[in-house]
Amino acid sequence: MANYKSYLFTSARLGFRNWSATDLEELAAINADQAVMEFFPRLATKEETANFIQRMEKQWADKGYCYFAVDQLENNEFIGFIGLSEQTFEAPFTPCIDIGWRLRKTAWNQGFATEGAARCLEFAFQDLNLQKIVAVAPKINVRSEQVMKKIGMKKLGEFEHPLLRDCERLKDCVLYEKTKNPARA
Repeated sequence: MANYKSYLFTSARLGFRNWSATDLEELAAINADQAVMEFFPRLATKEETANFIQRMEKQWADKGYCYFAVDQLENNEFIGFIGLSEQTFEAPFTPCIDIGWRLRKTAWNQGFATEGAARCLEFAFQDLNLQKIVAVAPKINVRSEQVMKKIGMKKLGEFEHPLLRDCERLKDCVLYEKTKNPARA
């Protein structure tokens, strides 16, 4: 199938792009899936999803990165997001730039999160010349922690996430990091 979308960059199987108005319905459906949102305090509403997309568009315009909309190149199907975002919640390691992902359930267990996150790290270090990227997930989210390990991130430790303090199940989180020049870290 021919590519009809304009991508900022690609990996072997994924296209990374800015958000469009047509993404709202599909991302809202992903954000309303109990399995996808297992490690979040609650499902996201359509209005919260629209606000998220607007924040990502603004971050792209202001910073040159965001959690990018991601399509599977084989069929141009939107499968979720993978990318970089500035985090400013109160923690010893913030402000920082983190890497994150959220994919529809039908895109799980195919290596897309690992492939996409690795490509986003390459973009961060080579194109943006960023020096350090972190990743955070609740300790119980072992699938995301596996992706962090697979893309070469190193565990720095664990912390209580200030935005999850009211959620006993999710508040204890892992912190991973990857630096551009690990020898100098």
